[in-house]
Amino acid sequence: MKEKEISDFVLKHYNLQCDVYPLDSYIDRNYRLTSSDGRQYIFKISTETDSPEFLQDQNNILFTLTNTLGPERQFPHVIPTVDKKEIIQFERSGEKPLNARLLSYVEGQFLGDVEYSSEILFDLGTFLGEMDQILQEITSPHIRCRNFLWDLQNFSDIEEFISLLKDVELRRLVRYFLMQFRESVKPVLRKLKKQTIHNDANIWNLLIHNERISGIIDFGDMVSSYAINELAIAITYAIMDKNDPVDCAVEIIRGYHSSLPLKEEEIQLLYYLIAARLSTSICMSTHSEIEDPSNEYITISKKPAIELLNRWIGISPVYANNKFREACGYPMKSEVDHTILLTKRSAFISSSLSLSYDEPIRMVKAAFQYMYDDKGNTYLDCVNNICHVGHCHPCVVEAGRKQMTDLNTNTRYIYENLNQYAEKLCSTLPEKLNKVFFLNSGSDASDLALRLARTHTNRENIIVIDHAYHGNTRSAIEVSPYKYDGKGGSGPVPSTHKTLIPDTFRGVFRKDDPVAGQKYALEVDKIIQSLNQKGESIAGFICESIVGCGGQVMLPKGYLPEVYRKVREAGGICLVDEVQVGFGRVGSKFWGFELYDVVPDIVIMGKPMGNGHPLAAVVTTEQIAQSFENGMEFFSSFGGNPVSCAIGEAVLDVISEEKLQENAKETGDLIFSGLLDLKQKYPLIGDVRGSGLFLGIEFVSDFKTLKPADTETKIIVEEMKKRRILLSIDGPYHNVIKFKPPMVFSRENSIQLLENLEEVLKRFQAK
Repeated sequence: MKEKEISDFVLKHYNLQCDVYPLDSYIDRNYRLTSSDGRQYIFKISTETDSPEFLQDQNNILFTLTNTLGPERQFPHVIPTVDKKEIIQFERSGEKPLNARLLSYVEGQFLGDVEYSSEILFDLGTFLGEMDQILQEITSPHIRCRNFLWDLQNFSDIEEFISLLKDVELRRLVRYFLMQFRESVKPVLRKLKKQTIHNDANIWNLLIHNERISGIIDFGDMVSSYAINELAIAITYAIMDKNDPVDCAVEIIRGYHSSLPLKEEEIQLLYYLIAARLSTSICMSTHSEIEDPSNEYITISKKPAIELLNRWIGISPVYANNKFREACGYPMKSEVDHTILLTKRSAFISSSLSLSYDEPIRMVKAAFQYMYDDKGNTYLDCVNNICHVGHCHPCVVEAGRKQMTDLNTNTRYIYENLNQYAEKLCSTLPEKLNKVFFLNSGSDASDLALRLARTHTNRENIIVIDHAYHGNTRSAIEVSPYKYDGKGGSGPVPSTHKTLIPDTFRGVFRKDDPVAGQKYALEVDKIIQSLNQKGESIAGFICESIVGCGGQVMLPKGYLPEVYRKVREAGGICLVDEVQVGFGRVGSKFWGFELYDVVPDIVIMGKPMGNGHPLAAVVTTEQIAQSFENGMEFFSSFGGNPVSCAIGEAVLDVISEEKLQENAKETGDLIFSGLLDLKQKYPLIGDVRGSGLFLGIEFVSDFKTLKPADTETKIIVEEMKKRRILLSIDGPYHNVIKFKPPMVFSRENSIQLLENLEEVLKRFQAK
């Protein structure tokens, strides 16, 4: 509407000669009026959806608040027309008239325009509590029946807008918090009592005067909802752009609780309600931006909301909840005594299942690349390659949940997603690898792969790489020098033949030898020739595409093509173990073996396939699969069940849609480069190796002798744990730090890792 239309309308119906200034607004059309005698007013034109009855209820509420809270807390009041009407029809040429009102102007600065102290935040909470206490007593059928997307109890309804978010990380976060809202918040909310709330106590609706909250404007979002939502909304906007968002939230909570005491069950919802409001604001502003790109006001909070949501996931909900409880005088949730837990564990769990760190951690929750312990600490997970696309990824969780509500059976029945998942999995592999066997774990997969090789060749002998690990079944341990040569091991069985690990850092043939790969390959040929001289032949050669437990060792150039050639000439099968390094982890390729321009005969998969759900597979050729079809049925009770297939397919979809392989390349390159820089400064770092988000750092106490710095490596990992960064150790000499985080590991995470690692390394001598 033009300003002239407004001024003429106000003159006619209110007998006021005013200058008109349009104001930024989200839904209503608002104008500031200045009369000839200097007085100011707000003229509001409502949307078609706001009924006169709803607007009248607003008017009545404003009157009640003004007369109850007194002059220190101000609210707009309605100015009637010359004929005593509080609501009037604003006529529009050729269009349906809209309801309009003239309101008094509330003096003061917007809270968003000032630097506010903890005292102001406390007063904000106090003010909201005072207001909500009055609103508890006000009921209105027109407010109660209002269905409004901005009402936090309707957070689930914003799901349709998530697809509008172009940033994949942002979509992931919003989906996660939507999942947590449905699982952790909604069931509790339903048990609480509803009341009328303002529903939009943001920093651009709150006014401040003399270091106190002087009032609040814009009651157009009023709904019948839960009082805790009022508090969550106010906190959300007040803590944006703050260095200490939880501490700021605490002050508001303290103030609110002082005037309207909070229940414990309300407090426990706040962490996720704040995330819900952030997500709502981001989704709704994105939608409105598409609908009306000229209105800059609708995105005023979008950027800070995105920044806070990205920070919020890194704040432990346990920590936040305890701080919020403390603010209200409730005791912190009591921690379970770890001594009791460990005692009970030892009573029922074998000590052969080890624990990480000198002081083990009790984890209670996790999200993407973060894990949260029972004390409220947030850990950056740099080692969990099982939760490949991130802990509790909502797309994976939802896929499993949905399938479980429909069907979970076994492969003796026909169901579509078995074929669908197998086809999608095979599409990531070379064409000749087209027969899939689904199982439950990488160990099961290794066991089956060995059976396939031995059945196809009718031979037993398997060549393995020293220090390799392929699983915990008996047959897998028999081809795992990491186990059979380690503590408690009984050495190799006659059918297992160990070749040198092709380690060009501390092995027989080093990086400075341009044909080191071919020389290591000759060691495999020696085994083949030795067996031939005894009248024996090999069934196959098995190796990881990057030797994980052997110390994250990359295979040197020329090694695998030459080994595969020699093995096949001898009539053997080439097996590759992709359990740790597959599914895009190496960055530049989807599968680790692709780094070496080879195509194996059998691929072993596990760990990341189900993102924590037990899922594994063996993929082989038509010819090898046919030789296994000898009359003996192969069956896995759970392998390939519909739920596993749904989850596995969701993992593949997430890798593709969120471009996680590309992220592994970019983020991995950043970390690798940073580690090389640290290697130049700290002599303790002997070697940096790996690809994408599968890296190793080998530490040596003497670079000339390559003496393993195993003690120092353990110290580094423990010190990084104190800095809330999780790493682990491997390698024959326990001096290699493994880095294999969830694939959602970000650039910011990488900087955090490198900066903290350097701080720890400073305690050791620098170059």
